[in-house]
Amino acid sequence: MTSTAQPSRRSLLALALSAPLAGTVLAACGDSGPAGSSGGGATIWILTGQPGEGIRTDSVDAFNTANENSKLALSSYQNDAFKAKIRTAIGANQSPTIIWTWGGGGLRDYVKNGQVEDLTSFFADNAALKDKLFTSAFGAATVDDKVYAVPCENVSPIVMFYNKRLFEKVGAQLPTTWDEVMALVPKFNAAGVAPFSLGGQSRWTNMMWLEFLYDRIGGAELFQSIYAGTPDAWSNPDSIAALKAVQDLVRANGFITGFASITADSNADQALLYTDKAAMMLHGAWTYGSMKSDGGDFVTGGHLAWSTFPTVTGGKGDPTDTVGNPSSYYALSSKASDEAKTAAKKYFAEGLVTDATTKAWVESGSVPIVNGSDSMFKGSEDEEWLQFVYDTASGATSFQQSWDQALSPTQAETLLDNIEKLFGLAITPEEFAKNMNASITAS
Repeated sequence: MTSTAQPSRRSLLALALSAPLAGTVLAACGDSGPAGSSGGGATIWILTGQPGEGIRTDSVDAFNTANENSKLALSSYQNDAFKAKIRTAIGANQSPTIIWTWGGGGLRDYVKNGQVEDLTSFFADNAALKDKLFTSAFGAATVDDKVYAVPCENVSPIVMFYNKRLFEKVGAQLPTTWDEVMALVPKFNAAGVAPFSLGGQSRWTNMMWLEFLYDRIGGAELFQSIYAGTPDAWSNPDSIAALKAVQDLVRANGFITGFASITADSNADQALLYTDKAAMMLHGAWTYGSMKSDGGDFVTGGHLAWSTFPTVTGGKGDPTDTVGNPSSYYALSSKASDEAKTAAKKYFAEGLVTDATTKAWVESGSVPIVNGSDSMFKGSEDEEWLQFVYDTASGATSFQQSWDQALSPTQAETLLDNIEKLFGLAITPEEFAKNMNASITAS
C-alpha cells in the first residue's frame, strides 16, 4: 500500500489524471457506517474526489434505479479516512459488502484472513465481463491463482516523459536504450540542464526506477519471485545489477540537484520538466493532465513527448512490459449476508462496467480498462496520448503493480526506507538486498 507520507496522486490510481482526492468524510444514501456485512442490504464504500466520485455515484444510482429490490447503500470517504475506517470495520467483521481495494498486498492480507470472497466462479459465470476487461488488470486481483476482486475504472502506467525543447537545444534524439540514457546525462549536464527531474522526498517516485530496471534486466519473473516470498530473492544477480544501474545514474548526476528534498505531491517535479529545468522525467500517466493544465503551452504546443521505458542491452525483460497502477478493484466481503452478496454480484455483472461508465471515464481524460474503449478517443485533443496509454496497458505482456501496493504494508515501508537510502548512496546494492531479504523472512 502507498506510504501514508505521500498518499495522493499515485495511490488514488489517477482518478482524473491530475486531480488529487480531497475533502472530508461524506455519507450518502442514509448510510453513515458499516452495515449489510453480516445482515441486511448491500453496502458499498467509494472514494471521494471528482470526477471519479461522480462517475461512481452515477453508476450506483443507475443500478439502484434499475434494481428496486437489490439496491446498494452508498457511502463516500476521502482516501485517508477510508483507509482508517476500512481497517476498523474489517477488524470488527463489519465491513461494507463491496470493499474498495488497491489489490496486491492489501488484498492478499484480506484473503489470508478469510475476509473476502473467492470470485473465480463468478467470473466463470460472467465470462463476458472478464473478456471485456484488460487481461493485465487481473494480476493484482489474483491470489494463488484465484480471483478475489473485480478490476474496474481506469489504468495508469508509469511513463518516460521528455521535454522536446531541450532535446532540440542539445541536438539529441529520444533514447530507446539504457546506454543511450546514460550517454545523454553528461550532454544535458554540460548544457546546464538536469537530465532527469525527480521528487525524491516522496520515495515512491524513486521506486519507479527500480521497478522498470528490475523488469528490463531480470524480466517480470524477478519481481514475481520477490512477491512470492522466495528466500534471498533480492540478492539475485539481476537484482544487484539493477540496483547498481540506478546508483550509476545517481553518481553521474542524472537527477536534478537536491532531488531528495523535492516532493511529488507539490508537483514540483513536473514543473521542473515543463519550465525547461529538466529534460526527462519518469512518472505516472496521471501527471499528463496537470502538466497540461499548469504548464502553459508545454503540452498543447507539442513540446511534450513520451515513451515506454528504454530497453537494457542483454536484459531479459519484454519491451512491452510496464509497471504502475493496472486498475482499481472491488472485493466482496465474505462476512456479508447471502442477500447482500447476491446484490453485489449483480452490480459487478451489470452496473460496474457499462457503456455509460466507460464513456464517462474517457470524457474525464482517463483510459478505461475496457477492451475497445479506444474507439471513444477519436476527436479528443488528447487522442494521441490516450491511445498510447491504452496500447501500453492493453498490450503489456506483464503489467507489474507498483511495489508498495503489491507487497504487504510492512514490507512496503521497509522497501521505501531502503530505496531512499539507496538513492542517497547511504547503502550499497548488497546492503539493500540484505535488508530486503530480511523483510521477506519477517513477513
